[in-house]
Amino acid sequence: MQAFQKEIHLFEEQNAQVLGVSSDPLAAHEEFSEKHGLSFPLVADEGGALQKQYAPGRVTFIIDKSGVIRFIRKGMPDTRLLLQELARLEQV
Repeated sequence: MQAFQKEIHLFEEQNAQVLGVSSDPLAAHEEFSEKHGLSFPLVADEGGALQKQYAPGRVTFIIDKSGVIRFIRKGMPDTRLLLQELARLEQV
C-alpha cells in the first residue's frame, strides 16, 4: 500500500483510482491509513463478500470504467507494471 501511495500522482495522471480492500474492520483501516499517510480509500470487506467474488489474499486488479477486469496479478506487482498496463488500456 505504501508503494502505491508513494507514486499516487502517477496513477492519478492516468485517471486511475487506487483502492485497498481487506477483511480488516473499518477502525483498523482508519488506523493503518493514518499511520501510513494514505490518500486513497480503503474498503473494509469484513464479511469477505469481495474476496469471494474476486479472489482471496493479495491480488491486484485493474478494472476499467465499465467494470471489466483487465488485469489480475497475485501478490504486489511492481508499480511500473501497473502503470504500463494502464497506459496500454488507454490505447485500446
